[in-house]
Amino acid sequence: MTPHRTLPAVLCAAALLATLTACSPDAPAATRSPTPSATADAGPALPAGLSPSEIAALPAATYNAVIPGLLPAPATADIRTAYHVVFDSVAYGADFTTPVARIPAKNFLGEPTVVVRVQTKGRWSLVLTPSRQQLPSAATAAAPAPAQTAAWIPTSFLKGGTPLTTRVVISTSKQTLSIQDSSGAATIEFTVGVGTASTPTPTGTGYLQARYLDPAQGQSEHRIQLTSLHATSADEPYGGTDGGLIGIHFQSTAAGAVSHGCVRLTADAIAAVDALPLGTPVQIVD
Repeated sequence: MTPHRTLPAVLCAAALLATLTACSPDAPAATRSPTPSATADAGPALPAGLSPSEIAALPAATYNAVIPGLLPAPATADIRTAYHVVFDSVAYGADFTTPVARIPAKNFLGEPTVVVRVQTKGRWSLVLTPSRQQLPSAATAAAPAPAQTAAWIPTSFLKGGTPLTTRVVISTSKQTLSIQDSSGAATIEFTVGVGTASTPTPTGTGYLQARYLDPAQGQSEHRIQLTSLHATSADEPYGGTDGGLIGIHFQSTAAGAVSHGCVRLTADAIAAVDALPLGTPVQIVD
C-alpha cells in the first residue's frame, strides 16, 4: 500500500465545495481585514482591509497548493493552543503588508480549519499552513523546499482556543513515535515504519491538521492522521496528487524504513494518536 497516493475524489469535491462556499456572495462581511491602526507596542501596523472578492482571489492555503509567498516555518516551535478561523482569512508574508494567501474557514473535508501559532509579534500571529512554499524539484542548496510553511495573520482572526498538553515526537533514526506531556516526558512509545532512503520522512515541526477514514486506501477502521508537513525529496513521492502530504496511518507492516515518507503505525499506536486533539504538534527528528 502506498498511503496518500491520492486523496479520495469525494474529499476533493468537498475541498472545492468548501472553497466555493467561502467565496460565495453569502460570505460574511467579517471577511474584511482589519483597518490600519497602530500603538507603540502593537508591532507592525495592520494593513488596509481587503474586500471579500479580493480575499477570494488569493490562493487558498490548502494541502496541495504551492504558494511562493509563504515563509519557511521554524524548525521547532512551542505550540500550546489550537484555534480556528470563522471566515476566510488573509495571510501575509514577511513584510506584514503583502497578502500572499487566504486560510479557508473550512478544510477539504468541509470541517473547520484548525490553526496553530508558533510566534507572536504585537497584534500578529505566525501560524503554520498545510501548503508548500515551493516544490522539491525547484529547490536548490541555497533555497531548499521547507517541509513546513507559515504565514502571518492578525491575531484577531484566531477564534476558540483548545489547550494542547501533549506532542507527538517521531524519530526517523530510532523509528519510534512517542507521545510526550508538557514537560517533555514520554507517556507512551511505539515502534513505527518510516520513509526509505530515497523517499525519506522529512524532519520539522508541524501539527495534526485533519483525520478521516478512507476505504479506498484500506483505511475503513483506523482514521488517517494528516499532518501539515510535506515531503522534501520529491514533488509526489507517492505517485498521486496529494502534494506529498505526510500522513500518520495504520499499516500491518509498521517497522523499518518501508514507506514513501508517511509514518506507519500499529492499531494500538494509531488509536493513541487518534485520541489526541487536532492541532497537536508533530515533531519529526532524525
